[in-house]
Amino acid sequence: MAHSPGPSLQNNLLANRLAQPFVRFMELEISSALLLLAMTALALVWANSPWGETYVQFWHTPLGLRLGEFFSLELSLGHWVNDGLMAVFFFVVGMEIKRELVLGELSSLRRATLPVAGAIGGMVVPAGIYFAMHAGQETVRGWGVPMATDISFAVAALSLLGKRVPSGLRVFLLALAIADDLGAVAVIAVFYTAELHLDALALAGVGCAVCLALNLIGVRSLAVYGVVGAFIWFQTHHSGVHATVAGVMLGFLTPTRADFDQRRETLIDAARHALEELHHALVGRGDEQPPADPAGHHRHEVVRKLEVVGRHALSPLDFLVNRLERWVAFFIMPVFALANAGVVLEASTLGDPVARKVGLGVALGLVVGKPIGVTLVSWLAVKGGIAVMPRGVTWGSILGAGALAGIGFTVALFITVLAFLEPSHVAGSKAGILVGSLVATVLGLGVLSRALPKPDTPPVSG
Repeated sequence: MAHSPGPSLQNNLLANRLAQPFVRFMELEISSALLLLAMTALALVWANSPWGETYVQFWHTPLGLRLGEFFSLELSLGHWVNDGLMAVFFFVVGMEIKRELVLGELSSLRRATLPVAGAIGGMVVPAGIYFAMHAGQETVRGWGVPMATDISFAVAALSLLGKRVPSGLRVFLLALAIADDLGAVAVIAVFYTAELHLDALALAGVGCAVCLALNLIGVRSLAVYGVVGAFIWFQTHHSGVHATVAGVMLGFLTPTRADFDQRRETLIDAARHALEELHHALVGRGDEQPPADPAGHHRHEVVRKLEVVGRHALSPLDFLVNRLERWVAFFIMPVFALANAGVVLEASTLGDPVARKVGLGVALGLVVGKPIGVTLVSWLAVKGGIAVMPRGVTWGSILGAGALAGIGFTVALFITVLAFLEPSHVAGSKAGILVGSLVATVLGLGVLSRALPKPDTPPVSG
């Protein structure tokens, strides 16, 4: 006679059933982009509502950490988001860049040349447009803003075209965005560092050396790396280099190979042994009853062994990316958007000719500079014989992908905060990013809808 599940199991099944729509939503590529859009809209509504002052006051709320007389750090909530949470974002970016450089599309010169060429064009031309408009003025510091591509929005927009998108184009846009991220990180580190304290920077370097040594001797404790990473972040923050660069450095230091890569049979044997132990602990062996384990210590130890085996089946990089990517997509980036997208749409701000010029330079860089730069430099690379076109990809689709690369949301907003001090310039840049990204999305989808093969039409039934 079959046993019905107990109440606790039924509750678990019910909870799982209720959670399924949310799990499915989080598995969709477009979901994080929709959440980002929602948080952007909320920030705009909040900042321009009768309670708009509370938006500024909330993100300027001071929050500090103190450990006696030895340690003290106080930042506003907005700075904790931009310097702290975004360091985790750039940590994941750093790991993704390293994976592409070591194992992915950027690991081979032949495969990497076209997206890297496109990324270079997509950074230089937008920056050049903005620079030409602001040369000799204080606002020229914003030349780095239109260089950035938001990989989440770009890929989500591309996914709207479904199966019409050839795999080669999807890989091209992903690799281009990764190379673009690498360029953005370099720009932030080199050009948006206000002052440099070499003593703190040297200590951050020592922390990186310690992290590398721990990797080489096989230390895999997340707690240990958490402490070392916090030290590197703190010293980078005090060095004058933006603290998020610490996240990128730690991402580059994360190993891409699993510990058992060369000993897979040993890993399989360990997993088989742990499963046999679990079976013995739950149902016994043969006619034997399961061993007495009223407190569950033995079962806990067996389950822990299985967890260790599973952990060693993944490289540290794959393990951390899979653990963090949803936190980044569904928490860190939306919170960042909420904290930074609140542009106050006042006549005094939008009427400032300098702010309007900043916004126009950013928007033109994203909408015009990106597709022209990506397409032109990619074409030169192919015609020069140093790159090849992916299978199924046309120049029209490259132009469309270049237009989607003009969606410069997250990193562009981030560079805006670093580039400008005047609130009206910040507002103008943010407005240019929002408008430019929207136009780039419409333009990119319009070009691709014409350039890509039409979806198969079902036969008309007679």
